[in-house]
Amino acid sequence: MKQYTLTINGKTYDVRIDSIRDGKADVTVNGTPCRVELPSEKAEPEPVARPRKARQTPAPAPVRKKEPTAAGAASDVVAPMSGIIKEIFVREGQEVSRGDRVAILEAMKMENDLLAGCDGNVTGIYVSKGDTVSDGAPILTIR
Repeated sequence: MKQYTLTINGKTYDVRIDSIRDGKADVTVNGTPCRVELPSEKAEPEPVARPRKARQTPAPAPVRKKEPTAAGAASDVVAPMSGIIKEIFVREGQEVSRGDRVAILEAMKMENDLLAGCDGNVTGIYVSKGDTVSDGAPILTIR
């Protein structure tokens, strides 16, 4: 069950999606149950992380270090599971070492540290704080 608060033309609606089956959704709008026919064959879209630049934030000191990888190695930091980006600790162009904490992903009410997989510079950040990401979605790239 998902709940949303929507404002349309200045009026607020509390919407709860109770179930989705066969292209129809049972929803409750401001306490009134309704049946809604969905416009597409796919009843419930999956969350998608779209690449975009993150806001510049100051980076804290590295948390821990591991053995460096070979020079010139590249690494993508990806979401190990679906969740919400709670914090990003690096900025594009910043130098990082393997094992540095680069972001926090919240999944199932637990915070998971995302670590740099190699030494290098952050060449791309594809999410922002608060974004919902799917399992395997790219978070950032280090070269």
